[in-house]
Amino acid sequence: MNVTCTINGKKRSDEVEPRLLLIHYLREVVQLTGSHVGCETSLCGACTVEVNGKAVKSCTMFAVQADGANITTIEGLTTDGKLHPLQQAFWDEHGLQCGFCTPGMIMTSKQVLERHANPTEEEIRHGLAGNICRCTGYQHIVNALKAAARAGK
Repeated sequence: MNVTCTINGKKRSDEVEPRLLLIHYLREVVQLTGSHVGCETSLCGACTVEVNGKAVKSCTMFAVQADGANITTIEGLTTDGKLHPLQQAFWDEHGLQCGFCTPGMIMTSKQVLERHANPTEEEIRHGLAGNICRCTGYQHIVNALKAAARAGK
């Protein structure tokens, strides 16, 4: 089957197997490896990308379901080599350690900040509930979101 979509502002069209998951399409066909394959059961959130403006765990949908969609991956957040303010906040606030969950955390955090311009800690933790980090204990991630909100994300 053919899938045509816009990924990080660039339109592309590819022939794919109907059962190919979006995460595998992004990593193996498009060669965007920033989003990670964690559990493949939608529990960890490491594969989170933005599809038509909404955070989506890309292991939960087939690539063909993204036909016509506008997709943003972690790679699409940088502009001219400059980190997105949310990426910078994760760096500044030590919101990462091993980095495996970081792309999914940042993409989910982006949606949290779009829904809550000045989120409370409870709103942040609730918004990130579908993402798992095995390193930081989450406080630095929460701090990063607070810092990004203060900076106007």
